[in-house]
Amino acid sequence: MLREMATFPVISLEKLNSEERAATMEKIKDACENWGFFELLNHGIPHDFLDTVERLTKEHYKKCMEQRFKELVASKALEGLQAEVTHLDWESTFYLRHLPESNMAEIPDLTDEYRKVMKEFALKLEKLAEELLDLLCENLGLEKGYLKKAFYGARGPTFGTKVSNYPPCPTPDKIKGLRAHTDAGGIILLFQDAKVSGLQLLKDGEWIDVPPMRHSIVINLGDQLEVITNGKYKSVEHRVIAQTDGARMSIASFYNPGSDAVIYPAPALLEKEIEEKKQVYPKFVFEDYMKLYAGLKFQAKEPRFEAMKAMETTVPIATV
Repeated sequence: MLREMATFPVISLEKLNSEERAATMEKIKDACENWGFFELLNHGIPHDFLDTVERLTKEHYKKCMEQRFKELVASKALEGLQAEVTHLDWESTFYLRHLPESNMAEIPDLTDEYRKVMKEFALKLEKLAEELLDLLCENLGLEKGYLKKAFYGARGPTFGTKVSNYPPCPTPDKIKGLRAHTDAGGIILLFQDAKVSGLQLLKDGEWIDVPPMRHSIVINLGDQLEVITNGKYKSVEHRVIAQTDGARMSIASFYNPGSDAVIYPAPALLEKEIEEKKQVYPKFVFEDYMKLYAGLKFQAKEPRFEAMKAMETTVPIATV
């Protein structure tokens, strides 16, 4: 574990306002190019606010979700597994949609306080996501605001939150908390349990723990950023290992392109590739990619990119 702690990129955002700005930008660049993940400290979201989000999420799980999960486990015969289960995940989840419009009022069982706090949390994360996209633009040599515009579509970005709990699992060798996958979307902001680990990413053929750190926000890049950067930045496979003791909380917020946004490699990043006849990523409408992803989430991303390439001729030409 110590090796992962020492090497996994942990970045303090407040250093951007100091003489360490250049070194911090370099750390972000290295994380985007070589990890697809990094962990943020001093990100501007107050610690006491994060404590409230965690407390209310855990209370909601206990009160409204725990019994439902136990019933699901019983109904699917997941209690004394002898063989490995590869078509299900050991997780209890619900989804909140924020943009283009919120579904918060339609989610049953949420207290008024929890609704209010999650709405505020979404606003803080949206702001942080857009700040990060501009830092990525700076590192890539793209004009400020390019990535936000690329995600925009007719009605702005799609932004939502998956609230998950991973209860203790008696047979973690037989079932994953969440099977290995890359994320389809743009940039993902994760607030995870500070005590119970389980999230791992695949780097150089090895599964590496993403260390739980109190009050941190873990960032990872989705498939759309890989396409827009033409592979300079990569979306990375990750999974959640079920644990025998302790329930793990995970609140993952996905800042994605609008459903009608046309996604394609940024022309400013392509000049060299075209000269060198290198691989150029496809151009597609984000919603078409999501339809394909829905059935292939737990498979390799490369065939998805190839399938979009085959459809490419039908996408109207549009530029950011």
